Amino acid sequence: MVQRSFGGPDVFEREEVPRPAPGPGEVLVRVVATSVNAADWKVRSGLIRQLGEPPLVLGLDVSGVVAAVGGEATRFAPGDAVYGMVFGGANAEYVVAQENRLARVPASIDPVLAAALPVAGVTAWQALSSVRPGERVLVHAAAGGVGHLAVQIAARRGAWIAATARTGNHAFLRELGVTEPIDYRTTDFTTAVHEVDLVVDLIGGDYTDRSLSVLSDTGQVVAADGPATHPDSRVRRLYVEPTTAALDQLAATVDRGELTAHIAQTLPISELAAAHRHSESGRVRGKIVLTADR
Repeated sequence: MVQRSFGGPDVFEREEVPRPAPGPGEVLVRVVATSVNAADWKVRSGLIRQLGEPPLVLGLDVSGVVAAVGGEATRFAPGDAVYGMVFGGANAEYVVAQENRLARVPASIDPVLAAALPVAGVTAWQALSSVRPGERVLVHAAAGGVGHLAVQIAARRGAWIAATARTGNHAFLRELGVTEPIDYRTTDFTTAVHEVDLVVDLIGGDYTDRSLSVLSDTGQVVAADGPATHPDSRVRRLYVEPTTAALDQLAATVDRGELTAHIAQTLPISELAAAHRHSESGRVRGKIVLTADR
């Protein structure tokens, strides 16, 4: 699914292209499923341009089967079920991936669930890496792809959790471990919580600065969006690092039943435009997964 210009969801076109070949340290993955992350539609629209200029094939998450291995690639063999992250390209039948950004998928995890996990799961895991039992955590956009996983991880680590989300998602979030859900449309979160040890800011903009006012003396804001640096040292910009070790740890946690991704919608890759529209609406609970057309 190629886009030849920046723009709305209708820029995608299905094209037949040569099958890529893996280079040193790379593997060729036959894609079984992928998912839509906010970064996908931000790249598609031209808001962020880390993948360069069109033509582009998007898709960061990949779940699939190793079809071939390149030279110096030793971790996987053809036929292995793997999942992980690529820097674009997963919205296709085949994608080349660095082997150090992939991990094996346990038999208990189906390809659709695996596709929902890499970017969102590792982001949430790394954002919560410092949380200890009894600490107070605030998660913004808590019902979204990263947010609902961050809530589960914080709850598993024994934290007290507040979360901003629409009222319709509050029951869902309570089931995941949230103590105090806050409807951001009717309540200013800065008046509802205080002495927070960690804010997981998945929105950016003025949410980052406003979150500083609810911190404890040693509190920190981890921002998944926004500028690389912030004038306040209590703000740390988070960049996801989906290494094999991180993906192995994430998969093991899911395999033990301690974490799961909520799949809001599963669509064939031919409906990529519809998936982008839904994701861009900001109303997705959990993740949208795209499966390969066979």
